[in-house]
Amino acid sequence: MTSTVALDRRDFVKLSAVAGGGLVLGLPFARPLTMESELADLQPGPFVRVGVDGTVTIWVAKSEMGQGVRTALPMIVADELDAAWPSVEIVQAEGHADRYGRQMTVGSSSVRGGAWTSLRRAGATARAMLVSAAATRWGVAVASLRTEKGRVMHDESGRSLSYGELAAEAALLPVPEDVPLKDPSEFHLIGTSPPLLDVPDIVTGRAVFGIDARVPGMRFATVVRCPVFGGSLESFDDSRAREVPGVEEVVPVSAGVAVVATHTWAAFKGAEALDVTWDTGDFSMGSQEIAEHFRELAATGEGAVARADGDADRALEGSARRIEAVYEAPFLAHATMEPMNCTADVRADRCEVWAPTQSPQGVLAAAARFTGLPEDRISVHVTRMGCGWGRRSQADFVLDALETSKAVGSPVQVVWTREEDMRHDLYRPAVRVQLEGGIDDDGRATAVRVRVVAPPFGGGRIGDADGNSVDGLVNGGYDIPHFFADYVRPDLPVPVGYWRSVGPSQNTFILEGFVDELAHAAGRDPVEFRREMLGSDPRLRHVLEVAAERSGWSTPVPEGRARGVALVHDKGGRVAQVAEVSLEGGEVRVHRVTLAADCGQIIHRGIVEQQMVGGVVAGLTAALHGEITLSGGRVEQGNFHDYPMLRMRQMPKVEVHIVESREEPGGVGEPGVPPIAPAVANALFALTGMRIRRLPIRPEALTTDDA
Repeated sequence: MTSTVALDRRDFVKLSAVAGGGLVLGLPFARPLTMESELADLQPGPFVRVGVDGTVTIWVAKSEMGQGVRTALPMIVADELDAAWPSVEIVQAEGHADRYGRQMTVGSSSVRGGAWTSLRRAGATARAMLVSAAATRWGVAVASLRTEKGRVMHDESGRSLSYGELAAEAALLPVPEDVPLKDPSEFHLIGTSPPLLDVPDIVTGRAVFGIDARVPGMRFATVVRCPVFGGSLESFDDSRAREVPGVEEVVPVSAGVAVVATHTWAAFKGAEALDVTWDTGDFSMGSQEIAEHFRELAATGEGAVARADGDADRALEGSARRIEAVYEAPFLAHATMEPMNCTADVRADRCEVWAPTQSPQGVLAAAARFTGLPEDRISVHVTRMGCGWGRRSQADFVLDALETSKAVGSPVQVVWTREEDMRHDLYRPAVRVQLEGGIDDDGRATAVRVRVVAPPFGGGRIGDADGNSVDGLVNGGYDIPHFFADYVRPDLPVPVGYWRSVGPSQNTFILEGFVDELAHAAGRDPVEFRREMLGSDPRLRHVLEVAAERSGWSTPVPEGRARGVALVHDKGGRVAQVAEVSLEGGEVRVHRVTLAADCGQIIHRGIVEQQMVGGVVAGLTAALHGEITLSGGRVEQGNFHDYPMLRMRQMPKVEVHIVESREEPGGVGEPGVPPIAPAVANALFALTGMRIRRLPIRPEALTTDDA
């Protein structure tokens, strides 16, 4: 069967002026995503060009940060177009909403939602026009033709024409109002693993990351900020900084003081030589004071209700056994391998920005606000980025470059030092969660009560609560008849923001740890206990079953090891993980991770596998090492010596098992992150009898004495 999508002629724009004698289609917008967050907005459609030389050019309106979007999105178009993959080229779309729609690249949303449909429509429509052009030239019925690898074929006569030979004629035809889309059984690219289109540029060094941007007359700068959150610049003495060879100017900007030089190293050394006096403001709390503040709020604060199913209080009172626990997770930095940077050229009548950004329209809006220029006088060039993780969805680092360029009257590239990057991040929020659960006489979870204390960080609302703060706790997929959750908001000046997988990154650790506690209290196997509660989400139950079976869950583990399990339904992706761990020389050792994922229709299989493994790396790094601490209102960590990353010797073997599905594509980049921390913590409980309720995992807190 073939699915059909009705198209209004106005949905498409033919751009003959830039067609170069070929066919160019622009599909400006597609339907919105359906979700309760700021992502519920129009998704971008592509521009697709079929040149007279047969080259198929696809404009990619999402940002590439290692997740493979510059290959996955073109694959969707190329499959419906029946293009020859070697003929496909990509162009990074610039930041213009009126042309490309909303380009924000967050929430694993590049493929899922409207983009999947709009990209398929674009390819199918271009293909239909090329077939129609061939039918007209040959005087045959459209139904007698087929397409294959960039050619239109007429089997009866043995004739064929390349898309390039038909492009000019197709460009003169009206856009069809109704085009059929392929049945998934007809896909020839989707679901495979062709070479990534930009790998040649990456391995040869031609790929341009933000830090690689070069503009004639460009200078280099860095910005020194107040080390205390909420503080501001009082005064500075730049005499010693100007003595550093290469330093040319020192100028105040809204974030602090910018040191401008002939090269980045000179700017860094000049920044070290600055004598700055700060007004540090009133905030002087450290991590212990913040934790105590969260404890007080949990005990006395008035909560906003996120979920209220049944009567949790009454059900808990009638439970055969009640379990109480408090879980905590710390602030986390993004620690992107490429530090924050941006290049800007601000002139009186125009502005150009080169930014490794997840939010091109956010950059455009920031530049328009700062310069006062209309958006059509501003150009945003979107570069590749050395990791995004949500940090680059904001524009604070862009404003540095805009202000500095205007102050010195030339193009400027601002690069943050690693220390500034670490100490002025938008952190994953710290969280304290109090939980109480009830088990009945049959060993089933009947009631759960949850109170969340965490700084809010946007993303809409769930019930009356900040959505991201409770996401992953109140919607874990489990069938628990009596469930109450509320949220208490602390007031802190510590800046917070999206961190890979957002709410579920910490909340899955909490929920899956507590579910494991309930299973233990009930005397039940952790997998079977979970499986019984997943009747309303059979896909999530299936990935749990696959992960358990492939990990050998029911078989003995080697001596000195144990297994733990955790799962998540996050951003349309369902992932279960089983971790096999040991304690060796006072260190937690994760030997093997068995991961099962159902992310709906897979576009590029290799990318999915890579993202799942990368998610394990990210989540395991946070679980074993990640912690930002404060003292006197300032961050204590500054570089990778005191904010370490996962080492090669700590990397487990990761087995990825993709569950085949014809459902709509779901998230891939983020759902692999949340389950690893609770899977490891639950395995450590099975090994030692010690429950991990706070991240990061401290080996010294584990002992086998009471196992």
